[in-house]
Amino acid sequence: MFPTKTDKARDELQGRQRTLSQRERALLLMADGRRSLTDFSPLFASRTEAEQAIQALMRQGYLQDAQPVAAAAAQAAAQPPAPVPAADPIQLAASADNFDGKRSLATTRMFLFDICERMFVRRDPKFALQMRDALREARDRGAMLTIAALMLTEVEKTAGAERAESLRERIDRLLPPAETVH
Repeated sequence: MFPTKTDKARDELQGRQRTLSQRERALLLMADGRRSLTDFSPLFASRTEAEQAIQALMRQGYLQDAQPVAAAAAQAAAQPPAPVPAADPIQLAASADNFDGKRSLATTRMFLFDICERMFVRRDPKFALQMRDALREARDRGAMLTIAALMLTEVEKTAGAERAESLRERIDRLLPPAETVH
């Protein structure tokens, strides 16, 4: 299953009145018809929970299956995807990781914006736009962690597990402890 947004989902994401949770909205942001259940699983505690959330959003009319398997196979056979040139991983100087500033959601958000710009804008502009929009809407630690998980999943696909883990560690150092978030 490769869910994609419906008009109802686009209205939800663009409207000022929100009826869905931040996690459901993040799922809608990611649903582009190219990502499968496996790509959504990091947002949830288990793959089953991710599948249940997708099914619920489909029942509510926010998501639909992008294309039946036969149509996907026919399209793939008709147009093979153009190879994407591999980018060199970003190397940070050792001094850049010595963060002595105050831990805050704002600092974390700026770091995630920076990752978005450096790693996704050229490679996947649509995903970059979705993540920037989600970051602008994130108001709490949980929402920030959800967006970070989405971004790190994509980083792992493009730059490798080691790069994703180094960014994950940096995010952990920037976020305020869970107990002190107001």
